[in-house]
Amino acid sequence: MMKHPATIAIKNLTTGYPVRHGDSRVAVSTDVSATLYGGELTCLLGPNGAGKSTMLKTLSAFIPPLGGKIMVEGRDITTYTPSELSRIISVVLTERIDLANMSVSDLVGMGRSPYTGFWGGLSDEDRRIVAESLALVNVGHLASRMVGTLSDGERQKVMIAKALAQETPIIFLDEPTAFLDYPSKVEILQLLSRLSRLKQKTVFLSTHDLEIALQIADKVWLIDKTLGVRAGTPEDLAVSGDIGRFFRRDGIEFDRESGLFRITAKCDRQIRLIGSGYRRSLVAKALIRNGIYPCDTPDCPYTVEITADDAYRVDSHPASTIEQVIDLVNTLDLAPYRQSATSPNNQH
Repeated sequence: MMKHPATIAIKNLTTGYPVRHGDSRVAVSTDVSATLYGGELTCLLGPNGAGKSTMLKTLSAFIPPLGGKIMVEGRDITTYTPSELSRIISVVLTERIDLANMSVSDLVGMGRSPYTGFWGGLSDEDRRIVAESLALVNVGHLASRMVGTLSDGERQKVMIAKALAQETPIIFLDEPTAFLDYPSKVEILQLLSRLSRLKQKTVFLSTHDLEIALQIADKVWLIDKTLGVRAGTPEDLAVSGDIGRFFRRDGIEFDRESGLFRITAKCDRQIRLIGSGYRRSLVAKALIRNGIYPCDTPDCPYTVEITADDAYRVDSHPASTIEQVIDLVNTLDLAPYRQSATSPNNQH
């Protein structure tokens, strides 16, 4: 399938803010060049303070760039009027607006304001678009509910429906999963991915949910004040080592094989682990968490074995749960573990 044309192209962009007193300016990101395409979900990832919100606000024309160009559908963003831009870019912000006494359908109907004016009444066609937008995010049954009665997940879906009702080719979202539990975070990002393909929209969002974004996003922009911005598919950024560089911290590491982050632990003891399959992986995980490296060498004096009847044996003692395995292992005088240059990382 052919790639859709670029909807937003930035070249040598510098984002930041003017200093409140005086003519000096504070740059947040400098010399950024990247492109957003229709039909793709792109996630903006970076540590706190890296400039994610500043980048989103700049691309949304909420704040002006300090340098460089932003081309929106082939036209410089500075040449658009606010009215014109409202028909091209819709924005879903993190801030929670007090709309408790408004119905869901009325809130989504506000997405039609670029076409009706803020106080304009909705036509039959506008109401059809509102109903279709609610149906696309599977919240049509909430149309008559008051916004104040919604859960965080329902409210976020309604805000996405409002953006859809605005009928813009580009949707920006600032931390759309910030207040949600894990299953709801996954649901929202899967929903946005589906909508980007179904409606061929450019969906660009900032998020701290690294693990989910790396599994769902078509493209990723990594942003860091020191390292700048890198853009590409999650897989290409994993191969290049950029993801590991941008999120290098003590206690975590990026695993290129799985394409996900892992929590690392310092192991000072070791025990031989015999077995295979998911039970072996879970026992290894529990051992590592307790500072015990699960080795494969037969010269370890003690052994944990996963038995044929899906139980466990620690040296000569049976165990029926992994908790019991750890309790038994901690009574043993285990050999010290010293990681060599050829040893794998303290994960298994």
